[in-house]
Amino acid sequence: MTRGRPAAARHRDDAVPPRRAWVEQIMGMPVSLHLRGPGLDSAPAAAAVAGVFDLLRQADAVFSTYRAGSDVSRIRRGELAVADAHPWVGEVLRLCEAARERTGGWFDTMLPDPDGVRRWDPAGLVKGWAVELAARRLSGYDFCLNAGGDVVVAALPGHPPWRVGVEDPRDVSRLVAVLPLAAGAVATSGTARRGAHILDPRRGLPATGVAGVTVTGPSLLWADVLATAAVAKGVTGLDLLRGTGCAGLLVDALGQHHATAGFPA
Repeated sequence: MTRGRPAAARHRDDAVPPRRAWVEQIMGMPVSLHLRGPGLDSAPAAAAVAGVFDLLRQADAVFSTYRAGSDVSRIRRGELAVADAHPWVGEVLRLCEAARERTGGWFDTMLPDPDGVRRWDPAGLVKGWAVELAARRLSGYDFCLNAGGDVVVAALPGHPPWRVGVEDPRDVSRLVAVLPLAAGAVATSGTARRGAHILDPRRGLPATGVAGVTVTGPSLLWADVLATAAVAKGVTGLDLLRGTGCAGLLVDALGQHHATAGFPA
């Protein structure tokens, strides 16, 4: 079992198929890819792995708010119109608006900068979107793709499920859940690694009522959006998961655990 932020862990079974792992630092975080099964040293497998990391690097080049030359940075400075940017920008802009609407405004990408001016910052959506897009290049493989703790997996028929450990946001040396997943995604937001960095969009202040929220579902993009929105909303944040096909676990600021009925802990 790998501890820490949600991460794939080897199934404790002698029948586990052959496995290889790759790790690269992209978007300011470790991105790990695990593959299981035969042919992991083949040229097609190498091409699939390279394609995953290349796509994530390209997404960082387009969307990073830390790179002065990225499309998003140029848009924020008024130097580039969305219509003239990479086609991904328009797609992500539409998804950001859909996320705001679906969460009743609890997920918002118009955030104040250090000067208090609200600017578009799609970082809260881009990671899940980009990792999900990259995972499509792994169709037909048994894989676990983990980007800084947000995970998407697919186990082939006859292979054991991946086991995803969810750390305790108040004590990262401990796990609060282990999720066996044959397919789908797990996303976590909260204060464990970056402090109270998620804003309550209605007050414009850091959300402090929740230590962490983990959401699991079929889509990493929407699991990540819902986890972030639930932290922003506070102790009633799991209400946002109703009717979404996702399940969640919320750890409040006092360490109390709250889970939806479908959370597979």
